[in-house]
Amino acid sequence: MNSDYIFTQLENNKLVFEQLLKTASPDEYLWKPAHNKWCLLEIVCHLVDEEVFDFRARVKTALDEKKYPFFAIDPLGWVTSKKYMEQDYQAKVDEWIAERSESISWLKTLKNPDWESSFQHVDFGAVSAGHFLANWLAHDHIHIRQINRTKRAYLDSISKENLDYAGKW
Repeated sequence: MNSDYIFTQLENNKLVFEQLLKTASPDEYLWKPAHNKWCLLEIVCHLVDEEVFDFRARVKTALDEKKYPFFAIDPLGWVTSKKYMEQDYQAKVDEWIAERSESISWLKTLKNPDWESSFQHVDFGAVSAGHFLANWLAHDHIHIRQINRTKRAYLDSISKENLDYAGKW
């Protein structure tokens, strides 16, 4: 595994997310492309929780289960249980940036980690630290795509223009 590549991409993506999210207006970050789709506020709340309670925590557990025991998470349930729609958008963006910085700092402290080290995940069986690390970056890409789709749909809704000239979407 090329962990240095993944570390660099996770760090680079901090800037990507920051630029995509930082300047959204309330109209934009509360707008939903459909009733069953997330708005930018829900996405950024999800990103914070996944950073802290899923990916960083799962890599730690896989590397040292005695020190970092497994705990269950509920990403879809958190939308309501953590009242995502009641959160302060700018504060959540800032929190995500701080948490990603914390993740990068922690990853950089690792000395020759055993990326094959694993633990028994209740749903997926034996899962390695490397598996979680690679999926952490893949998760970034999924949400960068989601944010871009949401922003393009928002533009479509407010511009009332045919956007086909820009190219196929």
